[in-house]
Amino acid sequence: MATNRRNFLTKAAAAGTAAAAAAPAAKAQEKPTRKIHYMNGKKPAKTPLFSGAVSYGNLLFIAGIGAHFEGDIKSHTKHVLDQIEKRLNECGSSMNQVLKCNVYLNDLKDYAGMNEMFQGRFGDEPPVRTTIAAAGGIPGNSLVEIDVIAYI
Repeated sequence: MATNRRNFLTKAAAAGTAAAAAAPAAKAQEKPTRKIHYMNGKKPAKTPLFSGAVSYGNLLFIAGIGAHFEGDIKSHTKHVLDQIEKRLNECGSSMNQVLKCNVYLNDLKDYAGMNEMFQGRFGDEPPVRTTIAAAGGIPGNSLVEIDVIAYI
């Protein structure tokens, strides 16, 4: 009787361990899915040149956003960061969830003004960042363009 009970308990424990090990293994084998996040949730009638926001698994990639109006670096940077925040929120993320940020300046002399507007926008633990001055300028006469990678 004790041997049968011991065999049963040993088999039950082994089955439980195997099931516990299989669950993470099955989850690890699930392939992340790619999703395009369209503005206003609607796919455009014509295929766009590029996607503005794409997620892959729990990573979210937001394409570069510029400011295409007359203004100084501070107004351009504020506008771009506001648009990035809006886009992140639409996609289920936030400024606090940004992992990587690329900043492209039309002119490196605008670095201090951009930093003034950038400071604090990503919370107490800002993302890693690369900042460069783009040779030849930013398309659309923007003084700054920013793209981000965040998690959802």
